[in-house]
Amino acid sequence: MILAIDVGNTNIVLGGIENGKTSFISRLSTDPGKTEDEYAIQIKMITELNGISTKNFSGAIISSVVPQIISTLQAAVRKVTGHTSLIVGPGLKTGLDIKIDNPAQLGSDIVVGAVAAIALYPKPLMVIDMGTATTICVVDKNKCYRGGVILPGVKVAMESLTKNAAQLQSIGLDAPVKAIGTNTADCMRSGVIFGNAAMIDGLIDRMSTELPSENDDCSKTMTIVATGGLAPKIIPFCTHNIIINDELLLIGLEIIFNLNSRH
Repeated sequence: MILAIDVGNTNIVLGGIENGKTSFISRLSTDPGKTEDEYAIQIKMITELNGISTKNFSGAIISSVVPQIISTLQAAVRKVTGHTSLIVGPGLKTGLDIKIDNPAQLGSDIVVGAVAAIALYPKPLMVIDMGTATTICVVDKNKCYRGGVILPGVKVAMESLTKNAAQLQSIGLDAPVKAIGTNTADCMRSGVIFGNAAMIDGLIDRMSTELPSENDDCSKTMTIVATGGLAPKIIPFCTHNIIINDELLLIGLEIIFNLNSRH
């Protein structure tokens, strides 16, 4: 079993995974101010709470979109498990053929998600990752990464709205009963839930028409996978058939770890 860690701007997702099966998945708040000891304590407590001994880990791998936290987290993992974590980035084999203007600019989280989706699902495909930002990436039928879109995440958009509109208060992400709200809170919920769902549907339609295809209609043959903490709040209201896979990034991290393992 390896310890797989995906660091996002808001949360750190970590889990134990072996042969594509996760033993546990947990989330921590991303905090660049924490010390390696603080992270080490949290990692040790989480693994023990899930009945896993840190001696069971044969290695570790980290993907991070927060560069300043990598060395601290790597030191914490070494302190807990005794292993030096692989870091997803330049020099690490991923097996992903990236066909964009500057491959070095592609976020490690997007790489990891695409690697997992290629291994698990029919191509062509799209991967939607709903976190601090919402990203949608496209992989063609030849397993090449073609590009995608980045837009404000659900909570980021909500925080911006309530911050800049004096009469609008923060709300939860409970689904509204109908699209036409009859009070401020329901109007906001409709905008957030249904609005984001419609935006994702619209982007899928637009992006599908741009993906080269010899004989197939990509909008009909495209596999669409969603992951991220906010996916279960929005994706059920999309009109497209979208698979939700909360373990996608951990599976991708294990695949990349195995590609680079000497064992």
